[in-house]
Amino acid sequence: MDDETLDRLFRKARTYNGFTDEPVSEAELRQLYDLMKWGPTSANQEPARIIWCVSDEAKAKLAGCVSEQNASKVLKAPVTAIIGMDMEFYEKLPKLFPHTDARSWFVGNEALIEESAFRNSTLQGAYFILAARMVGLDTGPMSGIDRAAIDAAFFAGTPIKTNFITTMGHGDPATIFDRLPRLEFDEATSIR
Repeated sequence: MDDETLDRLFRKARTYNGFTDEPVSEAELRQLYDLMKWGPTSANQEPARIIWCVSDEAKAKLAGCVSEQNASKVLKAPVTAIIGMDMEFYEKLPKLFPHTDARSWFVGNEALIEESAFRNSTLQGAYFILAARMVGLDTGPMSGIDRAAIDAAFFAGTPIKTNFITTMGHGDPATIFDRLPRLEFDEATSIR
């Protein structure tokens, strides 16, 4: 990859606390998803489910489920995505992993379902952030949320649970901190 692409994905990409007034189109959201969906997951599980909070009503509902500091970010962002995890993702495995009966690996095994849904929807959340960067959007992934409240407000009556949320749009450079340090290779890895 060229330096411009590597900068866009990693070296110069930032987590934004605020965004410009430039809108985010449905076409951009579809383009983002159409990139994200190709990221690998175990047995092609694809448990991530996304709700795009775009309307004032959806943003207000979500803002009531996050910390006070994050509520203003949700209300001001053009879009906030709820990255959920389908706890019945295995029901789609006959379509997504058709060459064997992968569904049977999960039915009745709650521990494996929970572990797989969380791990793989988290992976998909990372692909989501990278895909957003590639289509020219910036993100502000966050903790400081009440997952149970989001589940009740947005996923009631479904097998979907919240993993995390991220604001998104066209980042306002005035809302970011100076670049923070990272661990060096020898601090974070070992070769054995």
